[in-house]
Amino acid sequence: MDLATRVGLRLRELREAQGISLSELARRSKIGKGTLSELESGRRNPTLETLYALTTALKVPLSTALHNLAFPAKVSGHAVDAVLTERFETAAAVAETYRVRIRAGTTQESAAHTPGTTEDIIVLAGTARVGALSAPALIGPGMHGSWAADVPHLYQAPSGDVEALLIVRYPQ
Repeated sequence: MDLATRVGLRLRELREAQGISLSELARRSKIGKGTLSELESGRRNPTLETLYALTTALKVPLSTALHNLAFPAKVSGHAVDAVLTERFETAAAVAETYRVRIRAGTTQESAAHTPGTTEDIIVLAGTARVGALSAPALIGPGMHGSWAADVPHLYQAPSGDVEALLIVRYPQ
């Protein structure tokens, strides 16, 4: 079974476990019902943006749709390629670690995640502009940045590819 089929099945399980109809999840996530149906059936590959929209609407961390499916689980968006490398869960929070590449000359805007979510990045190579849309920061090699991810935020590689580690922390 390929990754798209596994993720689609997991999304359907999450939706049904919460008693949410396909139409209701489409409305909450602002993802078309037809697109959602194709994702759940494995006929369409999910993008990073789509997965974030769906998992945010379901009020679960992104890794809930990815962990234990295929290691490493890789998803891509308009500007970012992300590989889930670790998921750590306690009673207080779920922390996800991703190896990310932000492609040169691209910008990805991410919608607000669930309340209290934070993100931390350590840039390994390149220079990234990341953080809240209202105040992104330039982070260079060996540097660290943090921001509230429960507001719209961005990832940008203004001058060359960026390689980084991203930690997303969702309170329980």
